[in-house]
Amino acid sequence: MKYSIIYPATLMALAALTLSACDRPTVVTTPAVITVPGPAGPTGATGATGDTGSAGAQGQRGSTGGDTVVIMPAAPASR
Repeated sequence: MKYSIIYPATLMALAALTLSACDRPTVVTTPAVITVPGPAGPTGATGATGDTGSAGAQGQRGSTGGDTVVIMPAAPASR
């Protein structure tokens, strides 16, 4: 008798939540719209040509070679 009011109240609340969860959402389907592209338009105007950069400065001439020394290793000694 101690819990005679709590059990029915709990069951009624649980039943209300269970029944409210059964409602199905309304789904509306719309037809797909298919777009087909048209023909290409005319070609646009050509852009302006940019300025040419200035020429670089000429480098200095290299110095001529002086005395050239060729170092050749000695042949290995035969045994």
